[in-house]
Amino acid sequence: MIDPLEHSDPTVRLAAKLISAPSITPEDAGAQEILIKRLKKAGFTVQRVEREGRQNFWAEFGTRGPLFAFSGHTDVVPPGEESAWSYPPFEPTIFEGKLYGRGAQDMKGQVAAFVTAAERFLVRNPDPNFSLGLLIAGDEEHDYNFGTEVLLDHLQERGRRIDLCLVGEPTSTSLVGDTIKIGRRGSYTGQLKIFGKQGHAAHPHKAINAISRGLPVLKELAELEWDGGNSHFGPSTFQITNVHSGSGAANIIPGVLQATFNIRYSNELTPEFIEAKIYEVLNRHGVLYEISWIHGASPFLTEHGDFVDLVSHTIEETLGIKPELSTSGGTSDARFIAARGIKVVELGMTNDTIHQVDECASIEDLQKISLVYEKIMERLNMERLNAG
Repeated sequence: MIDPLEHSDPTVRLAAKLISAPSITPEDAGAQEILIKRLKKAGFTVQRVEREGRQNFWAEFGTRGPLFAFSGHTDVVPPGEESAWSYPPFEPTIFEGKLYGRGAQDMKGQVAAFVTAAERFLVRNPDPNFSLGLLIAGDEEHDYNFGTEVLLDHLQERGRRIDLCLVGEPTSTSLVGDTIKIGRRGSYTGQLKIFGKQGHAAHPHKAINAISRGLPVLKELAELEWDGGNSHFGPSTFQITNVHSGSGAANIIPGVLQATFNIRYSNELTPEFIEAKIYEVLNRHGVLYEISWIHGASPFLTEHGDFVDLVSHTIEETLGIKPELSTSGGTSDARFIAARGIKVVELGMTNDTIHQVDECASIEDLQKISLVYEKIMERLNMERLNAG
């Protein structure tokens, strides 16, 4: 086998080095220091930003023109049962043209590609017509928000604003570059309790069965049609993700039914509309209830325009495929970036093994995505030159 740390391609070597750092959230395990040393050598200035034990950093090259940034994260999800892996998850291994290890696709591979693309670009363009930044978070895979949002706050405090941003999420479906994410649906979660009255199963007239009360409500909620979607987003969806009731005893009528539901919603809806519609159903059924809400993300959309076209045309010229412009899938840190009024797209390798046992990335795909990132910078530099 080829030692990935000795591979001839710099992107593969750097990705392998990052995989070797077991940076399971909230641990960094030295992953960011690997990048910081390399970026400083390439001429970047670096600011480390720590919050609640999470390591993040902002690296910047140049001070003129618009600020274009790559955004990514170095933390990874746990590997699970390591004995189920063909190779140890934090010992990068190359087999049959693929680099194996936790984070290979999500998203240490893309982060490595950012860096090597920037290195090649700056060798040929030591004084580019735009400023270049890397926004690298260490808290993306957890429920907390001590990563990208913290970095964006740091930039705001410094009076620095990103104009264009590319997030290295693994967006591609079958081939590198076949899908660009230009938006994401919103996510709204409700935690519902429907109350009855606990009692003995032999004396139902003295009790109110919370399950019997709650099931018709849940059925109606599950069958609601929210919207028909639009040209950018599919219809909004409602999913009941957990239901719990009862004490476990066969002779006790339950007094509480608990349900959790999640709505992935398009820009046709608002949280206020969602709440009002659900309250209307609950009140019409006349049940006694409590509900709490968790707003995970607002929908966002980067409209077709110069930046989306630049990325799309670069993929066509470099890889010979026309990418689909998509808003499908779950949430990402792009939601924090878009919320600041920044034009943002997501582009990366395929996502067929993310969060799985034996996560891996094709060596060819690592090389391709690094080349695309480089060509995006070249095109941006040329368009700024022509505009000037």
